Amino acid sequence: MGMAAAESQFHVLAVDDSIIDRKLIERLLKTSSCQVTTVDSGSKALEFLGLQEDDKNHSTQPCVSLDNHQEAEINLIITDYCMPGMTGYDLLKKIKESSSLRNIPVVIMSSENVPSRINRCLEEGAEEFFLKPVRLSDVNKLKPHMMKTRSKSQQQEAEKIVTEEKQELIEIASEEVPQPQTESNTEHNQQQKSQANNNNKRKAIEENLSLDRTRPRYSGGLTAV
Repeated sequence: MGMAAAESQFHVLAVDDSIIDRKLIERLLKTSSCQVTTVDSGSKALEFLGLQEDDKNHSTQPCVSLDNHQEAEINLIITDYCMPGMTGYDLLKKIKESSSLRNIPVVIMSSENVPSRINRCLEEGAEEFFLKPVRLSDVNKLKPHMMKTRSKSQQQEAEKIVTEEKQELIEIASEEVPQPQTESNTEHNQQQKSQANNNNKRKAIEENLSLDRTRPRYSGGLTAV
């Protein structure tokens, strides 16, 4: 699969302790052109997401590291409700409590139709609650939720580009603005102007004196012919 094709796909993390249910949801999601990663427990899902259950101070990232050392954004998490150890509801709570993961949509699956369980999950922040077996029509409902994460990442990228362009314009404008003259420069310019004026006055006086010397002089008497 090419890099462009991989980037255009939605990446779904499917969590279920039943291998049969994992294979089923994986097949349905791939039919909808989704990239799928499956794990068999809530604790492994948290580890995959970078949120260590036993290390609350560990910095978390909304990305996971794949085997080829590339980072892939998770667009949606779909998890079974009833699992040993950590239930789907517990996983949902931990994700929504994480500042870096809370925006990832979470969908709960269950083979039991218990209204109180459904309401509790929806109140905690689940986007959907599907009854097993999950059908293709259910999977088609996931696309709008996955588009939310795609739109947010695109918006953040656009905001980053705009910020960089503004910074470049500010730098260019600051380079084109003429530097203000300092007080010493202003005083120096005034001295130059004053000296030039004095030179012009001196030159004018010298020219007048020169005209006086070359002008013919007449005596008081007349010369007889």
